[in-house]
Formats: sequence, C-alpha cells, structure tokens
Amino acid sequence: MECWYSQRVLNEQAGRVLVMRLTVLGACGAWPEAGQACSGYLVEHDDFRLVVDLGYATMPRLLERVTADRVDAVFISHGHPDHCADLSPLLRARALRDDPPAPLPVYALPGAVDAVLALDRPGMLAGACALHEISGGSRLGIGPFRAETRLLPHWVPNAGLRLSAGSSVLVYTGDSGPTPEVAELARHADLLVAEATYVDQVPENSRRYLSSARHAGQQAAQADASRLLLTHLWPGTNPSAARAAAGEEYDGNTGVA
Repeated sequence: MECWYSQRVLNEQAGRVLVMRLTVLGACGAWPEAGQACSGYLVEHDDFRLVVDLGYATMPRLLERVTADRVDAVFISHGHPDHCADLSPLLRARALRDDPPAPLPVYALPGAVDAVLALDRPGMLAGACALHEISGGSRLGIGPFRAETRLLPHWVPNAGLRLSAGSSVLVYTGDSGPTPEVAELARHADLLVAEATYVDQVPENSRRYLSSARHAGQQAAQADASRLLLTHLWPGTNPSAARAAAGEEYDGNTGVA
C-alpha cells in the first residue's frame, strides 16, 4: 500500500476535473509503519498549498512535493502527535534559513499546537508561525478555500474540516468517534476523508473517540458523499478488509489512503 498518492476531486456529472487536488502524505494511525507516515494531506487550489495535519514522518514526503517556503498555510485537526508532530520541522525549515519567508499561517483549536511550538528554545521560531485559533463551528477563508469546522468527539478537542473551492467539496474528519455530525459536515461532499482506525469493531474503551471502516461507510452513505477515502488505519490493518467493511454500508467509490 502506497503511503501517499495524488488524486483529483472529480465532478462526475459534469465530466470534468475540478481544480482542487489532494495528495496524501501519510495515513497511518498512532505511529508510522516502516516506510510510511502518519496523517498528513496536501490540498492545492489556484496555486495555493494548504497542508492539513502534519503527523510523524510527513515532512519528508511533503518536501517531495513542494519546498517548505512554498507552503501557504497549515490546518491542524487536533493536538495528538500523529497529526501535528511534523509542524516542528516545517517551521524549522522556514525559520533557519538566510531568507526566511513570511510567517506561516497555522489554523488550530486553542492549545492544540502548544506542545509542538514549545519544543524549541524561546524565540527560535519567532516570526515563523502566525497562529490563528479556531473554534468548533468556525467559518473562515484560508486562501482561496472556504472552510467550515465542527467539533467531533475524540479524547482531545478535534476539529473536522469542510473545504470548498469552486463547486468541489472535501471533508476531513480528523479523529472522531461515531456521530451524526460527520454526515452533516460531509453532506453531498465530493470526497469524505474519514478516520477508520479499526475495520469493524472498535474496542469498548475507544468507542466514543475512534471509528471503524464500517462506521465510515455508514457516514458516507448518510452524507450522500460521492467518494470515500479511509484513513488513519491501525498499523498492520489489511486495507482490503477495511474497504470491504466500508463497502457493506456504502455503495460509492471507496479507497484506502
């Protein structure tokens, strides 16, 4: 299974390719398997490059696509390190150069990236980051994107994200337990990128805070989403089994990041 791939969000009814482009930088849950990376996604539109989450080992894969100074903004869904740890090397790569670029806009819930920003000595990354604190239910512009956030259940505050550009819509859950809020956020989306840590049964102590591929299929069907991309699979999970479980609930196009 490739740990990243590129995909264009399609408007199949119009038979044309829209301008929003998604590149999966990593998709492992909890920790990266050998040769892979945790959650991280590059979303591009109109030459604007938005990175959504930067988990363990995503930075080298990001640099295969774009130089650090050409990242335009970052959105962090929540403060677990498999979603935000590599924000640190990205900021270092921008700050520790002879001609540092403008501060990088970083959108996150209050406190979500405090631990990452505290890794370096005070002042080392001064001027490298322009932190924009968001809240659940925020509506904001991020470059050419129209963004909407919604708090989804996890052990720590987690912001699901709906991105629109032109007539295309991409929705990302971050990490979330099963909730009708996912289907509401993803209503008629072109692509739902959904956390699916487990194939079917979620352990009892995690059922409020994590989802399965089956849950993701149910949510995609309820949302009438055009496509479903399963992500954040537990290391060692068989992707074919995850796709099959989602397919029992959702008859649309389903892939595994």
